[in-house]
Amino acid sequence: MISSPRAWTLEQNDRRLVFSTGAEATLFAESGGAGVARHHHPVWKVVLPVGGHVRIGWEGRPPLAAAGLLVPPQLTHTCTVTSSYAALFIDSWRLRAGTGPVRLDADAVRRLLAALGPGDADGLGAAAGDVTAACGELIALTGAAPASRLDERVAHAVRTAGLPGPHGPHGSIGELAAEVGLSPSRLRALVRESVGIPLVRLRQWERLRNAVAGLPHASVAAAAAAAGFADQAHLTRTSRSLLGRTPASLGRASYGTDASRRGLSSPEKVRAGVATTC
Repeated sequence: MISSPRAWTLEQNDRRLVFSTGAEATLFAESGGAGVARHHHPVWKVVLPVGGHVRIGWEGRPPLAAAGLLVPPQLTHTCTVTSSYAALFIDSWRLRAGTGPVRLDADAVRRLLAALGPGDADGLGAAAGDVTAACGELIALTGAAPASRLDERVAHAVRTAGLPGPHGPHGSIGELAAEVGLSPSRLRALVRESVGIPLVRLRQWERLRNAVAGLPHASVAAAAAAAGFADQAHLTRTSRSLLGRTPASLGRASYGTDASRRGLSSPEKVRAGVATTC
């Protein structure tokens, strides 16, 4: 995945966003409730409300609500949270595959939030959070995947699929396949067999993570270009498809490229950091 984990906290008026991303997990937290449109992501998502509840809607099934929810990869759903929350996104091969969403009771949610670190007034922890501890706690609750070690060629492919450079966003899958000594079709088949997610989908996810990491520090168009998207519209479509919300809601709102146009209080409250991962 991305080689240099990054984190930021963004504050404007009474709203706070927290983001960190690293080798195998991404954290996004938000003060106040939120709702997202129909989407599906290629990773596990665990939603941890701070005192409220989370509700998902999925086609053909009754809505599901709980103190916390673990949503499996590739499930098309809507999601609403009634309070401040933290959401962890974890690679599909890290947890034991299940048939549907998993309800988490209030005690489990408290343990996972505590593992991320002490909360502030709104219940959210520090920007980086202790993602390693939270992932360990989640695996203890749900069970690890039967085979957590990936084929080295697959590991290399999914680790570098979204990186800038000749074999990242601006390179082709054919170039990536050649690097690991496989044909493009064989690499795609091996990734899908080992991970359960198409390589092209994983690549979209990695690009999106890289773009969101840069949102508070550049325009949406610049973040899109740096992450390998064709243009801002391409980033927006991908964000809506994978997360159910736009880049504007993830870290830029109507902000410009300097502190005054971002509407940030003084001193500057966008902080860069380093995330730990499980």
